[in-house]
Amino acid sequence: MLRRRMIGAVTAASLLLGSAAISPAAASAVDLPEPVKSEPYSWGRVKVVGGGFIPGIIYNESEKDLIYARTDMGGAYRWDKTTGTWKQLLEFVGFDEWNMLGVESLATDPVDPNRVYIAAGTYTNDWTDMNGVILRSTDRGETWQRTELPFKFGGNMPGRSMGERLSIDPNDNSILYFAARGDNGLWRSTDYGATWSKVESFTAPADVKEYYGSTVGPVWVTFDKSTGSAGSKTQTIYVGVADSNTSIYRSTDGGQTWEAVPGQPKQGFVPHHGTLSSNGNLYITYNYAIGPYDGDNGSGKLGSVWKLDTKSGVWTDISPTGAGSTDTPYGGLAVDAQNPDTLMVASMNKWWPDDQIYRSTDGGATWAPFWTIGNYPERNNRYAIDYSLSPWLDWGEHDTKPLPEQAPKLGWMIGDLEIDPFNSDRMMYGTGATLYGSDDLTKFDQNETINIEVMADGIEETAVLGLISPSSGAPLLSSMGDIGGFRHEDLDKAPEMLTNPVIGSSTDLDFAELNPNIVVRVGNGSGSAPRMGVSTDNGVTWTPAANAFSDESGANGGHVAVAADGSSIVWSPAGAPISYSTDLGATWKAAAGLPDGARVSADRVNPSKFYGLADGVFYVSLDGGATFTATAAAGLPTKLTSNFKAVPGQEGDIWIAAAKDNSDEESAYGLWHSTDSGQTFTKQANVEEAATIGFGLHAPGKTYPAMYSYAKVEGQYGVYRSDDGGANWIRINDDEHQFGSANTAITGDARVYGRVYIATNGLGIVKGESAAQPAADTTLTGPSTVKAGQTFQVNYGLAANGHETVAQDITITYDSSKLTYTEATSLQPEQFVIAGIDSATPGTIRILGAHVGVGASGLGGELLRLGFQAKADAADGPSTIAVTNVVAGNAGGSETSLSGGTLQIAIRLVDSASLTALIAEATTVHDQAVEGNRKGQYPSGSKAKLQAAIDAAAEVASDEGATQAEVADAVTALTAELKQFRDSVITRVPGDTNQDDKVSIGDLAIVAKAYGMKKGDEGWDGVKGYDFNGDDIIDVEDLVILARKILDWE
Repeated sequence: MLRRRMIGAVTAASLLLGSAAISPAAASAVDLPEPVKSEPYSWGRVKVVGGGFIPGIIYNESEKDLIYARTDMGGAYRWDKTTGTWKQLLEFVGFDEWNMLGVESLATDPVDPNRVYIAAGTYTNDWTDMNGVILRSTDRGETWQRTELPFKFGGNMPGRSMGERLSIDPNDNSILYFAARGDNGLWRSTDYGATWSKVESFTAPADVKEYYGSTVGPVWVTFDKSTGSAGSKTQTIYVGVADSNTSIYRSTDGGQTWEAVPGQPKQGFVPHHGTLSSNGNLYITYNYAIGPYDGDNGSGKLGSVWKLDTKSGVWTDISPTGAGSTDTPYGGLAVDAQNPDTLMVASMNKWWPDDQIYRSTDGGATWAPFWTIGNYPERNNRYAIDYSLSPWLDWGEHDTKPLPEQAPKLGWMIGDLEIDPFNSDRMMYGTGATLYGSDDLTKFDQNETINIEVMADGIEETAVLGLISPSSGAPLLSSMGDIGGFRHEDLDKAPEMLTNPVIGSSTDLDFAELNPNIVVRVGNGSGSAPRMGVSTDNGVTWTPAANAFSDESGANGGHVAVAADGSSIVWSPAGAPISYSTDLGATWKAAAGLPDGARVSADRVNPSKFYGLADGVFYVSLDGGATFTATAAAGLPTKLTSNFKAVPGQEGDIWIAAAKDNSDEESAYGLWHSTDSGQTFTKQANVEEAATIGFGLHAPGKTYPAMYSYAKVEGQYGVYRSDDGGANWIRINDDEHQFGSANTAITGDARVYGRVYIATNGLGIVKGESAAQPAADTTLTGPSTVKAGQTFQVNYGLAANGHETVAQDITITYDSSKLTYTEATSLQPEQFVIAGIDSATPGTIRILGAHVGVGASGLGGELLRLGFQAKADAADGPSTIAVTNVVAGNAGGSETSLSGGTLQIAIRLVDSASLTALIAEATTVHDQAVEGNRKGQYPSGSKAKLQAAIDAAAEVASDEGATQAEVADAVTALTAELKQFRDSVITRVPGDTNQDDKVSIGDLAIVAKAYGMKKGDEGWDGVKGYDFNGDDIIDVEDLVILARKILDWE
């Protein structure tokens, strides 16, 4: 993704020229200040899985399962074969060096697999003044050393999926080459990347430019390993250059001299990849453009695929759509190391109806596509995609796209495609949104369907623009660039796309503090496309709002604020005047007194109060956003990227955060606080810069929300938390976890103290949990799983905390979109009395209780039982019940805040109605049945067998954790048993030979008449039913058996 850093350019810290043997997180300053107070945290991600462009996948050629992936602005990853996930290697990159998170190229050493190299640098334009850095590691990326080169790299610039630019000599691994952008040419290191020098003899011109005006230069380096030996450098080296005339060069003397390879195609295309097979064929994919966004230009001259027989020097056009055909732009290229005549190529941005992957097993003589068009518009796929790991990849359009389009797509921006050198069945390819792959690739050659699945678990590459954590409902909602944002109901599971509307880049979102069901998000679009979505069920479903501007205005999302009770919305679009709505966005009116482009926020207590900030002036509205008035506050930051927020639960309490911005030298920076609705502000002396500000559940024993900021305190940038209203700050990250550009948004969790969510530009949503978390003063206990529609109870209690407690003011929140509160009762009615309950607001219960009686003060244990019912239509997934506030009063009237406990319950949407009905039916049949030997009765023991089946089914029906599949299996089993029981009913009495529904002497007479007849005799078929013991003769034993039946009957 090509996304500019949110806060503008920052002067790079001084980097050592040549070799710099420093730890990965070390700054270049020499006089470090005294460390600030810190607290250990554990760090992870809120799962989205993918979310950005994967321009490069790099397999190590000598060690199985050693795989790396590079991103254009979100660092680099190493595959963990044990967990099946990817590990981020560049979390140490700090705020001042954010440019290092764009990875231009990556190389893994084929001789020493412990060595890995990264060309780190995001932009070559004026968005940064930081030069590119070669990072080198001898422990697979756990720690790094660095060398700065005297020019910029372009990890997020056009042409970033071409390559690899960085390459290691497979015979002498101390030698590396780097193909640089612009006019910087080819560079070489002979000491494992510690120092570098330009290859002066490489003078190949490059005339192709990216749209910022710089030439793309040489783009890949490929060694012919067969021309060297272990410890001696490779002699033949190929370099691809982004030149429209001559693009393939070769050295046959170890890089001393270079020449254009004779006979090469000159179609005006540029070579994206050049891969040499083990049998000596150099395969090259060509494209008229450098990518990754260019598509079909309508000329019909888009690209081709060629191979060079390096032994004979013969070039062959092997384009999949036919030699001489140039109707497809190509990007990704893979050659099977185990089968050198097997190769794959990918089109790059055909866009409609989809991109294509071609596979050949005969060196490109023939090809098979992954999909074809049948009877138009029918589409025949030779693959099936499992995208359940990232369900948002269909953009909410699964089964709705008109053929031949499909959702999800096979891919787009497929700039790299790789086959595992140790496993011909495994391939991976990067797209503009994720990393796909297959583990049964060779089935394709047998005309079978192959399975493609998301293989990006652990990769989090989103550019996050906004975060909110409501007190009930989902713990987190986000707005994001490119993929819109999400409702994160389960932090460990990727959510589905937010739809109605689908907003590609969502710029901001807010919720009603006192009614968290009301959520509003805004973002970018064009024409009449809605730029706002409104939800009244905490983001589960959405309704498009009307745009507050004309279709022709070109205005976009901007910023939004929602009144504390949801009664009003104030919208500050980008490119249009500020408006407000009192009908959830159905209609809009112009807001008076607030300049266009102002940042806006809502008071979290008073529904009529809104705030604005523009050009260093602070504004207040007291009429729901209709009119704003400037306050007298002075000395505030003038840059519009400043973050400011009102504090939950505190009317008129506002914080403004601003970091230093070299693009606006005059703007103030730091942290300001107001407690009088912005009439005055006090700048905090203990915070030098603050890029973000956010709030979460208060610390144990406190009432003011915990505060979080990506800030600079005592000379150190980091993530900080304050538990005392900003008086003191604790650094909660460390040098190994700095997260680059983490300067857009931050919020604490409204229900879990110490948990923080950080918006990053390319590293996803960072989630931090305090590793020093104190035990909660209060507890919630209850079931871990309930079914939709089920009633259940949750117990509230006090832990042994040493606090004298005579009275409690308890606030408990729950997800009202999934749960309904029913009642509260005291579990110790003689000692704990419920004095008052307020449950009028869905999602919140406030209970006032008193400890009475002798010895009741300080009473611990479980005190309350709360009744809930999971809604019948509740979505499958987790739901949290939390104690968000407890104020305890002692006998002297003093008040103390107690920390709250949480309970997470998994709701299972299981329809067991059919099973319940079947159990009732089977029970009725069982109870009405009579065992015996008469007609209409059932054989002895059959009822016990049916009862056992009923009991087994009832156990499933009452199991709170039963899945829908288990319910279905129980229905099948009981249905079969009930049928078998019904089929066993006696329809003819055994021994009733005269068919009078009884066994008597008349039956004995009929059998006696047939006495002596045996099998084979004439008439045997008419009497064989009298052979009761089955010995093929009617004899005395049969008479005895029938006599016993007569005696038993009587």
